[in-house]
Parts: sequence; structure tokens; C-alpha cells
Amino acid sequence: MKFNAGEIASVLRKEIEDFRGEVRTSEVGRVVEVGDGIARVYGLSSAMSSEMVEFSSGVRGQVFNLEENSVGVIILGDYLKIAEGDEVRTTGQLLSVPVGDSLIGRVVDPLGTPLDGKGPIVTSQTRPLEFAAPGVAGRQPVKQPLQTGIKAIDAMTPVGRGQRELIIGDRKTGKTAIALDAIINQKGQDVICVYVACGQRASSVASVIDALQRHGAMDYTIVVSATSSDPAPLQYIAPYAGAAIAEHFMYNGKHTLVVYDDLSKQAVAYRQLSLLMRRPPGREAYPGDVFYCHSRLLERAAKLSDELGGGSLTALPIIETLEGEVSAYIPTNVISITDGQIYLEPDLFFSGVRPAVNVGISVSRVGGNAQTKAMKKVAGSLRLDLAAFRELEAFAQLGTELDKATQRQLDRGYRMVELLKQPQFEPLHAADQVISLYAGTRGYFDTVPVPRVREAEKLLVQFMREEFSEVRSKLVETGALDDALEASLKKALDAFVVRWSQVAEKAA
Repeated sequence: MKFNAGEIASVLRKEIEDFRGEVRTSEVGRVVEVGDGIARVYGLSSAMSSEMVEFSSGVRGQVFNLEENSVGVIILGDYLKIAEGDEVRTTGQLLSVPVGDSLIGRVVDPLGTPLDGKGPIVTSQTRPLEFAAPGVAGRQPVKQPLQTGIKAIDAMTPVGRGQRELIIGDRKTGKTAIALDAIINQKGQDVICVYVACGQRASSVASVIDALQRHGAMDYTIVVSATSSDPAPLQYIAPYAGAAIAEHFMYNGKHTLVVYDDLSKQAVAYRQLSLLMRRPPGREAYPGDVFYCHSRLLERAAKLSDELGGGSLTALPIIETLEGEVSAYIPTNVISITDGQIYLEPDLFFSGVRPAVNVGISVSRVGGNAQTKAMKKVAGSLRLDLAAFRELEAFAQLGTELDKATQRQLDRGYRMVELLKQPQFEPLHAADQVISLYAGTRGYFDTVPVPRVREAEKLLVQFMREEFSEVRSKLVETGALDDALEASLKKALDAFVVRWSQVAEKAA
């Protein structure tokens, strides 16, 4: 076989032309001490805070503490693979997570590694876990509703796109249930959801994923999972990973909803890391910057200005209280950062009022701005009416004689409490909520026995869809309840009262 010298020379010339001399420098240090998810490394004098480093075993870490003679690194993986004396290299990069459409419908860990056995995630895009929140000029006021499908919330503590609404309560009071209903209700609303499970039991995360799949919500949802068996560093970075994944869509003009379930466990993981790093403890042994840990995360929720694309990131952080102690350190911190809270009360939950929303403590600081005009008109006085009912109920327990007006107010209050109950995984469309609440507040359910109110409501929703679909369609279309539409709705409700009396007679 003969070689043509001219050909070889041209190939070599082209290779030399295309060659770009790249000098990659990385500082190399050694592990001095390792254990419990952290390592102390000597020799990384130019390492930067939050920089990603790589151990010789392939495990990644993040620079957490910069000290005089060493660097404290949190290990994002199995720290048992690391031994004293191992090499550690700086990467010059911030810790990043893969982002993009290929993550939708997947279950990943906080580093973007798939956990669902559906193969690798193919995406070339990444985004740093920590990112500066948009400034005042880059935001616009929250005025577009994000419907949760739950009457008690959409009527009294509404959530808007770009808002941060805290869900707070004791364990087993239905916090995750509310967040799941909100995700399921985004079906067909062009909202991408991210569910961050932080410090949850693996069985709980599995049941959440199963519920989302059963209701077709995984088609637009990404699950970021750091279970209680995962190392503390992964639990600590999980919410930031969820925020980064959602931010990618937000900055591309889309609407997103992120559920952080829950931030009290993230705070515990952060406390563990801080104490291991010998940072000085503060109140309840949490480090002094635990407020900043949550504020820099939740400030990333925003409704962007039109110049930035008008996308939004709505955050539903969850905090678990101990014995209803809302004034503890972490709950008060997060309450002061968010735009309102939904407080779930154990007494209400165990008495069968579900969702167990305590109307007195729950509040939305965005208020009516995040409601449609129709809902604002119907639910305007609902909170005060329920508060007055609770007072009357306490007074009536004394066994005193009540006049007819007071008795009537009490009876309607019992029916409204019953009407606001809602089973899990049954979110209601905003128009159906307006019709149902209008009927309740205007006395159309006054003749219905209290135990049958929910049955009557189901019949009403079905009746409106079948017999008066034009009224409902107009309500869906306009989102407002003008005089003409209200007259049509009254006519429809009068017809329903007749239909209900026939149903009640048959049942009797």
C-alpha cells in the first residue's frame, strides 16, 4: 500500500490549523478528614465558595466552608468511598443540574440522576443550583390566579402565579394532599409542576408518584427526590435543584409550580451540616444563616416582567409544626418570607373537616388580586361569615335560647362548613366552585339536611353542566359574574331547588 506524501501533508496541515491549545488547570488537594457526609480538604487555597470539586473516586462535592488552612466540603454521594489522603480536584464550576423538556415525567435525585429506571436523561442544558432571584424591576405584581381546585383555598386564601404560599401544620394533617391536588388541578392549564421530596420516607414518595401517575399528572410534572435515607447534603440541595429546574421553564416564558415538601427537614439537614462543620449554633441549634438559606430559595419565585418573557414560578413550601407551635423558629422564619400561609389544624382534621384549613390564621397577602372577578364577588364575605359562625357556635354551646335570625345564621354556617369539605384528588373547576359557593352563601342549600349537603353539591355541578351549560360556559369564558349572568344563575338555581326536592322525596 503506497502513501501519497501530499495527502499526508495536507491532513497534518489541517490538524495543525484546527488545533487550539487548551490548558486546563485544576488545583489538587488532599482529604484530611472524612465522615458523616463532610470532608476537610487541605491544599485547595484558591477554591471558591459553592464551587464543585471532584474526589478521586468520582464522587462530587461542594465547597461549604472556607477556613484558614483547609476547606470544608459537603459530599454529594456515598462518603464511604472516600478515604483520608484521597486526591480532590477543583472544577472551577458551580454545582449544576440538568434542565429541559426531557426531564418532564421523570423522577430524579438533586443532581439530576434518574431514579425511575427509564434510562438516561438526554439534555445538553444545565443550570446552576444557586441563582440570583429577579430584582424589583424584573418582576410584575401577582394578579393571575393559579387555581388549586380546592374551594376553601381558592375562595379564602387564593394563590396567584408567582406567589409563595406556605402550607403549614402538624404531621398527618393533609399538607401534601393539598399540594398534590394543586398539581393535579394544573392539567390542561399549561403549567409545569416540580415536586421536591426532601427528607420524606421512600414509601411516601412512591405513593405520591403513584397518585400523580393515576391522575395523569406526571405528563407535566418532574419529581426531585431526596429521601430520609439519603445523605444530609443531598437533602439540603434538593429544594435548590427543584427551583433551578423550574427556573429554566420560567425564563423561557412558561408558568411553573414548585412544591417543597418539606423545608423543615431541609433546615434540619442544613443544621446537621453546619454543626459538623463547627459553625456556631444559634436558636434551637440552627446556624445563624438558616433564614438566608430559605429566603434565597423562596425569593426565586416570581412573576417575571413582560421584557423577561412574563413566565412565573409559584412556590408552595411546606413546613411541619410540632403540636401546632406556629411561633417556633423555622415556621416564623418562613412565614415572614412568604406571601401568606394555609394553616391546617389537627382538631379540624380529626373532626372530619378536610381540608382542615383554619380560616383565622390562614391568609393570602395577595388576596383578591389572585382571584377571578366572579370568585371575588361570591367569596368576598365568606371568611368573615365563617369567623362569625365559629363565635356563634361557641356561644350556642352554652345552651342559651337563640332567636330565629341567630338560629338561621348557625344553620347556614353548618352548611357552609360542610360545603367547603372536599375529598382528596377531586379538584373542582373554578366555575363550578363559584356556582357551588354562590348557592351556599345565597341560601339555596338552606333546605338541604346538613349530612346531604355534599350530595346536593355534586348533583348541582352535574345539573349545571347538563341543563344550564350555557350559564356555566359563560362563567368559564368571562370569569366574571355580571348582573345578566347572575340573573341566569339565579334562575338555574331555582330550577335546581325544585329538582333537589324531587330527589329528596324519592329518597324518602
